[in-house]
Amino acid sequence: MGEQSIELPTVEDTEAFGRRLAAELRAGDLVVLDGPLGAGKTALTRGIAAGLGVEGRVTSPTFVIAREHRPGSPEGRAPVGLVHVDAYRLGDGPGALDELDALDLDTDLTDTVVVVEWGGGLVEQLADRHLRVRLRRDPGTDVRRASWEWIG
Repeated sequence: MGEQSIELPTVEDTEAFGRRLAAELRAGDLVVLDGPLGAGKTALTRGIAAGLGVEGRVTSPTFVIAREHRPGSPEGRAPVGLVHVDAYRLGDGPGALDELDALDLDTDLTDTVVVVEWGGGLVEQLADRHLRVRLRRDPGTDVRRASWEWIG
């Protein structure tokens, strides 16, 4: 199908887009979010979490690296959990791979959706395919643009 894109004028639009993406996601899926600070990665994850119907408030996992959200009771879909990872602090090089391995995310991929911020070039090895979402913010405005495609 190739890369698709959308304009997201407000945070609410970004969250709504996340809910739409969640309808495509199943346990075992990996979502890699790429974008600078303020691009809407956590807002998008909040929308994905709402669409999956997971429990708990979604906030940036910057200081804990990963937050796990248990499955809730979503209407019309099988319950699935969410693991939200912020790979920004993992750094570069072989040490980053060791830190990533210590998070045991490949185990989480069996029964959850794993969403990773700042993980491009590092976490793709965890799954045979992943959804890559690129978020950009237009300079001088709050309008965000998202492009996404399944890789693999």
